[in-house]
Amino acid sequence: MAEKEKKVPVWNQYSESEKQALETLCDGYKAFLTRCKTERESAAEAVRLAEIAGYRNLQDIIAKGEKLQPGDKVYAVNMHKAVALFNIGDEPLEQGLTILGAHIDTCRLDVKQNPLYEDGGLAYLDTHYYGGIKKYQWVTLPLAMHGMVAKKDGTTVEVRIGEDADDPVFCVTDLLIHLSAEQLKKNGAKVVEGEKLDVLVGNYPLKGKDKEAVKGGVLKLLQDKYGIAEDDFLSAELVLVPAGAARDLGFDRSMILAYGQDDRVCAYTSLVAMLETEHQRRTACCLLVDKEEIGSVGATGMQSHFFENTCAELMNACGVYSELGLRRMLANSKMLSSDVSSAYDALYAESYDKKNVAYLGRGMVFNKFTGARGKSGSNDANAEYLGEIRRILDKHHVHFQLAELGKVDLGGGGTIAYIMSLYGMQVIDSGVGVLSMHAPWEATSKVDVYETKKGYTAFLQEA
Repeated sequence: MAEKEKKVPVWNQYSESEKQALETLCDGYKAFLTRCKTERESAAEAVRLAEIAGYRNLQDIIAKGEKLQPGDKVYAVNMHKAVALFNIGDEPLEQGLTILGAHIDTCRLDVKQNPLYEDGGLAYLDTHYYGGIKKYQWVTLPLAMHGMVAKKDGTTVEVRIGEDADDPVFCVTDLLIHLSAEQLKKNGAKVVEGEKLDVLVGNYPLKGKDKEAVKGGVLKLLQDKYGIAEDDFLSAELVLVPAGAARDLGFDRSMILAYGQDDRVCAYTSLVAMLETEHQRRTACCLLVDKEEIGSVGATGMQSHFFENTCAELMNACGVYSELGLRRMLANSKMLSSDVSSAYDALYAESYDKKNVAYLGRGMVFNKFTGARGKSGSNDANAEYLGEIRRILDKHHVHFQLAELGKVDLGGGGTIAYIMSLYGMQVIDSGVGVLSMHAPWEATSKVDVYETKKGYTAFLQEA
């Protein structure tokens, strides 16, 4: 943006219609965050919205033997946990895609496969935390249970408890301050240990049962309400997440406080930009994947071959598949790896380089490189590609900023960018600045959400 514009706060540059568009986008985003707290829920919502926008299941097209044409819109789903959407453009697929890629998993407490036990007249579920968390942040919060149970007969049971006003909630207890002298001598990583993150779920003993009566009462409730037996935990995916809706933050309602904004803020804005995009010169792709918080591993993570296999199926459905053509398409693609960045927090100013940090309310964030310390594990975008991105953003009047995660020697992080760069495509990290990243409740600026969506739209149109 022009220097004069940069000196004026972004909020004050908006027209009334732009402010309304900002609030409309953020209302939809808050609703998405409230509904979708797991990757399964996020993937299902993405498919629902895509079908409303005219997207069709690629597998149905393959089964019917149809041939895709420019203007067709399709999606593919990987094990209910990852989604790829494509808007077929006019240019040959070999000339590459424009890709928005984000992840839809986030930090949480996973219920173990043999979880339910009773001790001291209290029933607990044993958990294993997922992703990088400060464990002490998860105690004494109201928690909701989301997920599903797959039974031996092939049926599944959807579980969502703790979100409605009349639902019960769950919690991890903590030691009272009066008895915490020894606990408080431990460092932050040990003050609450992983095996202490068991969730309190019951205290009502089952009448007529002598041993483990409280556990028995919980099991009876599960059987009566959900048809779930104790051994059904063996084939369940149940998670505990902070209970409650996404909310406006601040007297001025300028920010959003919610669970799971890393990285659903980039997933939602990418999805909206993709669904609003109509005629494309180059084929556009929105890729929403799982397992980024633990290294993008497994069948539903970015390291799987889901994306590559789907691209092969797409080319085949367009009648142009060849192995060489697929390799050319991937190498010629351009991508925004859409993930969050750490925003400047004045309470912890010593952790940031003020010249190279994202600030809330200043627009979309770009990280030329990621990695840790000496750029270990980094994707480092080419200067020429960054120059092209700057041109696109300026043309579409998108406010943006360049940043690093924090001071050089304090640590670092990674995204799916380095995995996609292995194909030889141009990739850069981009997204939204976040306060309290990886905490149960994270904060973002509505300005940054809006500008990021604008940036994604511009990229799909121009790259």
